[in-house]
Amino acid sequence: MTTWLLRMEAPGDGPRLAVKDAIDVAGVPTTAACPVIGDRAAPAGADAPCVAAARAQGARIVGKTNLTELCRAIDGINPWTGTPVNPLDPRRVPGGSSSGSAVAVAIGEADVALGTDTAGSIRVPAACCGVTGLKTTHGRVSLEGVFSLAPSLDTVGPLGGDVAAVALGMGLIEPDFTPKPYEAGVVVGRLRPDGVAVDPAIDAAVDAALRAAGLAFADESMDTWADALSAGNTMILGEGHRAHRGLLAYPDRMSVRIRRRIERGERVTDGMLDEAYTTRAATRDLFDKLLERYAVLALPTISQRPPLIGAEREVDLTELTLPFSLSGHPALALPVPVAGDGELPASLQLVGPMGGEERLLAVGAAIEAALRR
Repeated sequence: MTTWLLRMEAPGDGPRLAVKDAIDVAGVPTTAACPVIGDRAAPAGADAPCVAAARAQGARIVGKTNLTELCRAIDGINPWTGTPVNPLDPRRVPGGSSSGSAVAVAIGEADVALGTDTAGSIRVPAACCGVTGLKTTHGRVSLEGVFSLAPSLDTVGPLGGDVAAVALGMGLIEPDFTPKPYEAGVVVGRLRPDGVAVDPAIDAAVDAALRAAGLAFADESMDTWADALSAGNTMILGEGHRAHRGLLAYPDRMSVRIRRRIERGERVTDGMLDEAYTTRAATRDLFDKLLERYAVLALPTISQRPPLIGAEREVDLTELTLPFSLSGHPALALPVPVAGDGELPASLQLVGPMGGEERLLAVGAAIEAALRR
């Protein structure tokens, strides 16, 4: 039952929607899967706007899903509420922080789920659990009624079993959302960030998926990747400390690792944040320029296989996702097969222009269809 923190009766025939317990659902508390919040959480007085929109479109809210404490860990492990079981391999982490949302759609207990993504928290669990997840353009989806970690990076987006389910999720959030028709002749910028050691089998799987769809691609190295990672982590620490420092008054109601992460943010000065914001602008400009040349950018979602539980600290699960949280661009994670491995897929990450979710889903659907042939 670790996938869910609360199951809800939802009669009817509309799509079954799971909601990460960092997003308000009217009448139930939002706990962020941490006692320091749950102890004091009153039932939400109203749905978050993204939930209200989905409900108005006929979605049935079937429950609140588990996550890592305070959205502050990427592995999916939670000592308080349990760790959702990775349906591909129970020995491996499910990814976080939207762990329960990824697992709920992977095991068929929801048609679509809402998650949040600050550094990769939709895309990483999608990659770990073999499903599809979309980090939306920063600012496209309202964050009202959503638990805050780093406001400059926080986003809400859908997860589903395939691209069509994610498109359904966007349609629930935005009733007028319509994926663009796929246009032949798309050219992809294949990012190969400097300093990131990607498992060769995963790199090969991404390239093979692009070729299967008939997509031409050109390699682009990224020598500023480390700067983007540093700036993103500085913003999470600094903005996260400002958002959560009041919780340090209750140290026994959060795990030691989460408390230490909040405490580390105290060392982030306003000047350090200003430098990070400058790097954010430069990173956004860099990706914008690349996306003038290419329809989308492509790279793996995570650089290695999902780590085994107990070895999760050996892999930086956000090293390929955080730069797009920093820049604010939308990014779609979808599973692709690995040659010679019939069990664990890799995950392809597609990145589009600001507000380009419609294009991303069209390209993602074309790749998915090619892989199914």
